[in-house]
Amino acid sequence: MRNFQFSQIQLLEHEGFYGRIKLESSNEKSIKGKEAPTMTEQALRKMIAAGESTRQEFKSWVKCKDYRQRKDLAVKSAVALANTKGGVLLFGVEDDGTITGCPKSDPQALMEAIYDMTRPSLFTEIEPVETSDGVVLVVSVEKSNSHVATTGGIYYRRLGNVTKPDYPANDVYSPADNPDFSAKIVEGATESDIDLLEVYRLKEKLRIRDAGSALPDLADTTFLDNLNLIRMDKDEVRVTVAGLLFVGKAASIARLLPQAEVIYLHYSDEAQTEYDNRMDMQEPVISILDKLTERIRTYNRLTNVQVGLFRLEVYDFSEAVFQEALLNALAHRSYEDMAPVYVKHYPTKIVIENPGGFPGDINESNIITHQSIPRNKLIAMTLQHLKYVQRSGQGVDIMFQSMLTEGKPYPEYASTPNSVRLTLRSTMENQNFVRFIAETQDKRSKMFTLSELMILHYLREHQKITLKQAAKRIQETDDNAHKVLNALRDEGLLELNGKTYMLSLKVYETVKTDVAYVQDKTVSQIQAKDRILEYLKHKPSITNRKVQELCGYTKDQAYRILRKLVEEGKIEIKGAGRGRSYCLKENQR
Repeated sequence: MRNFQFSQIQLLEHEGFYGRIKLESSNEKSIKGKEAPTMTEQALRKMIAAGESTRQEFKSWVKCKDYRQRKDLAVKSAVALANTKGGVLLFGVEDDGTITGCPKSDPQALMEAIYDMTRPSLFTEIEPVETSDGVVLVVSVEKSNSHVATTGGIYYRRLGNVTKPDYPANDVYSPADNPDFSAKIVEGATESDIDLLEVYRLKEKLRIRDAGSALPDLADTTFLDNLNLIRMDKDEVRVTVAGLLFVGKAASIARLLPQAEVIYLHYSDEAQTEYDNRMDMQEPVISILDKLTERIRTYNRLTNVQVGLFRLEVYDFSEAVFQEALLNALAHRSYEDMAPVYVKHYPTKIVIENPGGFPGDINESNIITHQSIPRNKLIAMTLQHLKYVQRSGQGVDIMFQSMLTEGKPYPEYASTPNSVRLTLRSTMENQNFVRFIAETQDKRSKMFTLSELMILHYLREHQKITLKQAAKRIQETDDNAHKVLNALRDEGLLELNGKTYMLSLKVYETVKTDVAYVQDKTVSQIQAKDRILEYLKHKPSITNRKVQELCGYTKDQAYRILRKLVEEGKIEIKGAGRGRSYCLKENQR
């Protein structure tokens, strides 16, 4: 491991301004045989007086809400300085140069956080300087010879006295463009670290999941080699990261890949901050999956929904959905981050947290339709070969589709550059909706697509949906959203009301009530009438075409709403044929 120390930080007044730094390596220092001097308060205040610059940045410690935010700020600043000219971060100094200090700071922990949260990892030196106004942490950063990113894949540079995101040409940090970490050889791992009993279990599970597969009939070494879980180097067995994760002994995983840990916490109450049950697991992936599935099964409650002559069984948490969510976390987590995966089990929700933000440009608003970017491709492919997932990239779709079919809320994703959190809720929002989906799918002899389910789910909660709203909801283009809406309309499940769509009467009778249908439709008509009358208060007349534009109606719908206003005695007709228009009656003006 490369080690260095900044022995001196000098202000070079002759360069025309304070804040330039001179970095002197520990090798130079040892040649001179001098100890590294500590910075004085006077020298620090001269640096602060020079203000922020390309090579000097101030950050407040006391304004951060917690240690995580302080780590994130330190990492961002260190990356920016390393990608520019190097320099110093003065932590505990406000933007205006006021020293507010760094109470309860731990320089060593902060140095390790910067190292762990940057790629390639940054070595920094942090010197705490005592002042009359509090301790300031002087974080010294060398200029890097290669582009440095956060573990979330974000680059920064200094632009004058501010930090800005950077997008290096031909050097975009994305797992799709970088070597697969899970395919790397584990240094120090040997054939003796493989659990042969776990190999046997995988083979037996594969026989059940895919009776036609020839993989289970292979010799153990050939089986593992075919899955790329090991590599043969002459007669020597080399174990990959994925290999250790799938067939490694628990002790070997703990020794060689300690970050490959899953911590399960059970809470008996939503408001409870202390767990009542905990499991710490550094074991093979499928072993963890089986144990946690059994734990979820222990607490799962069953609700029966009557669908015709049959009963549909709906559990608090679908085992298939939970397994997809957990395997996604294990396959897409960052194994270069030392944090574990957490599974937090509450009475009405399960929260799964994994280290490593969304890869590439995936985010919460496009996760359903974005092409999959597996952070650990070999892990994802192994799960596919073992038939634990149907196809790489389908897991999110399956979770959403299953949850909506069971009348549950959407899976909720939240992310930071360094983590992803998924929340699965157990509450069945509407049994009538579950019954409607089951009966309709049975009648049409095919499943609803995820896009269809998302639109129907939205309309169950809202009165209407526009084309733009539908496109945003299903994360598709306007053209694709239009096709989905029209398909549902052709089946008689939706109807067009102007330029908005609403559930048809037969769906209302099942999911809501026929009264609700009349109420919602009446509300739309009242709103249209109000718009027309308000328009006529400012204009002498209105045409059918203008009503279409104003209310989003078709020609026939505009004609019908105008005729109703005429019948109600609020407007009257002027002219005939193409010259026909409508104006307020005398008593309405």
